[in-house]
Amino acid sequence: MKRTWALALVTVVVFASVLSACVKSSQRVRALGDGLDARTIPLEYRADYELFAQRCSKCHSLSRPLDNGRIEDRFWAGYVERMRRQPGSGIAPEEVPSILRFLHFYSTEVAADVEAKSEPKEAK
Repeated sequence: MKRTWALALVTVVVFASVLSACVKSSQRVRALGDGLDARTIPLEYRADYELFAQRCSKCHSLSRPLDNGRIEDRFWAGYVERMRRQPGSGIAPEEVPSILRFLHFYSTEVAADVEAKSEPKEAK
C-alpha cells in the first residue's frame, strides 16, 4: 500500500514539473486563440509573425504549422513554397523570407524549448 502511494506521489511530482516547465517557457511567447500573442514575440520577429499569421490563416489554422513539431529549415522552405502556390494563399515570393524567418525562430527557440523541457530527465 505504501509503495502505491509513493508511486502516485512521484507521478504527481513529475507531472507537475513537466507542466511547470511548459508554463514557464510559454510565458515568453504566449498562445492567443489559434495563434500567438504578438506582443510576446521579440520585436525583430513580430512583423514576420504578423505576416505569417495573416497569410497562413487564410487556408488553415495557425496551429497546423505551429504544432507540427518540425524544426528543419529545409522542411519549412518546401512547406511555405507549396503553400505559396496554393490559389488564394496571397503569399508573394518576396514575403517567403519573412515567413521562413518567423518559422525558424518559432521552431528553434519556442517549440524546441517547450519540447526539451517536457522530456523527462535521466536520473544521475
